[in-house]
Amino acid sequence: MAVCDFNMCFTFVAAGWEGSAHDARIFKHVLRSPTYNFPTLPYGKFYLVDAGYPLQRGFLKPYPDTRYHIPDFRRGSRTTTGYREVFNMRHSSLRSVIERAFGVCKKEMENST
Repeated sequence: MAVCDFNMCFTFVAAGWEGSAHDARIFKHVLRSPTYNFPTLPYGKFYLVDAGYPLQRGFLKPYPDTRYHIPDFRRGSRTTTGYREVFNMRHSSLRSVIERAFGVCKKEMENST
């Protein structure tokens, strides 16, 4: 489980779980265990999480059963229909920050070896 800011800097990482562990299981364990010291956000701020995380106060996940990925919006009709699609489109766009952060991290690791 990892958290990064909009500058693609990792602010929290919980490593060591096997690849088959479900996101929700890791999430609940990290939040409940004081040893991880998960950073709390100020009032009015939120963490952006993917669909594998549980719906919980302070964490924004996409609407289920609604278009989500940016290529889905580019195909066919480019107009969004309703507030759920607008939210999911913006959520998907913001989520690309963490995907880029992992890509940058991987590239730097490859270059250092």
